[in-house]
Amino acid sequence: MEQSIRTQPPGPRRRPPNGKGAAVPGPGRGPEAAGAPASRLRPVAGAPASVRPATPKLRLRLPLRGRGDARLYGRRRTGRPTRLTAVGTGVVGVLATLAVAGADRLLFDGLGWLFGLGYVVVCFQLAVRVRYVDLLAAPISGPIAFALALSLLAPVSSPGVTAQVVALATGLALRAGWLFTGTGLAALIVLARFVAQRRIQRSR
Repeated sequence: MEQSIRTQPPGPRRRPPNGKGAAVPGPGRGPEAAGAPASRLRPVAGAPASVRPATPKLRLRLPLRGRGDARLYGRRRTGRPTRLTAVGTGVVGVLATLAVAGADRLLFDGLGWLFGLGYVVVCFQLAVRVRYVDLLAAPISGPIAFALALSLLAPVSSPGVTAQVVALATGLALRAGWLFTGTGLAALIVLARFVAQRRIQRSR
């Protein structure tokens, strides 16, 4: 038997006639494939499904805006109050003072403490929100708005220009405390802003 195996040409091995001997693998076939029928199907290219990496799932991320974002609704958040120009300061001062005077006249039938307190608040807001280049507009717009509110909403005893002038002078004299308080507060804030800005410019 050994002689027949050694002298057998290369290729598929033949089984002995009695069928008791084990098949010897040929030179072109591995030992593990001995005795197994050759498969005519070609293996699929690539790794099997169990070995292939799972395909990453795409997640849809919405562009949510939070507090830390730089933009909100198309505008950049800076945290600074809106600055007013000289014209804007005068318009806002007159409208706000007239609104406070009208509320005081409607509620208390005159211009008393509500009008004075409202005037001080208006002067404070004007001095804080005016631009640096228009700082002088804040202490000037306040007294103009105060006088205009008195001339339009202060009660007049008799009709006529003279009566209106007398009523205005009397109203200014009676409410001089509120007038000086609001105007002085605006002047102090404007002066403080001017000095602080000059120091910042010098430090640069």
